[in-house]
Amino acid sequence: MSSITDRAEIETLFQTLAKAHADHDVEAIVEAYTQDAVIYDLAPPLGRHGINRDSVAAWLDSWDGPIRIDASDVSLTVEGNLAYSSALTRMRGRQGSEEQDMWYRTTLCLRKTSGQWRIVHEHTSVPFYMDGSYRAAVDLKA
Repeated sequence: MSSITDRAEIETLFQTLAKAHADHDVEAIVEAYTQDAVIYDLAPPLGRHGINRDSVAAWLDSWDGPIRIDASDVSLTVEGNLAYSSALTRMRGRQGSEEQDMWYRTTLCLRKTSGQWRIVHEHTSVPFYMDGSYRAAVDLKA
């Protein structure tokens, strides 16, 4: 299969994930990951293996309405059955009766297995202020 087709399939996966967050579709989110995916996301703990359906459902339930996730400065490289992507990601929505709007960094590694692209590694992060406060810099904009 061509790299162009693989890129299109991965971009479709990313669009499916964005729609799944907007629709609070737990199953579509979980389906995007391999069972043993290494995940370093914004929430504690520092890392974990696999995506937990119940944790995803609880997090989605903490949002009032759609969660809008958009990526900019996306870089996607496909080499055979492996791919990696980096982006600046914006997440917006209403959580706990407050509007949320934050940018963070995303790196994803994907593997094509049995004809399906799935996320095998996710790393999301926000920088922190190096002024001694060590506050997360969630007020930055791309």
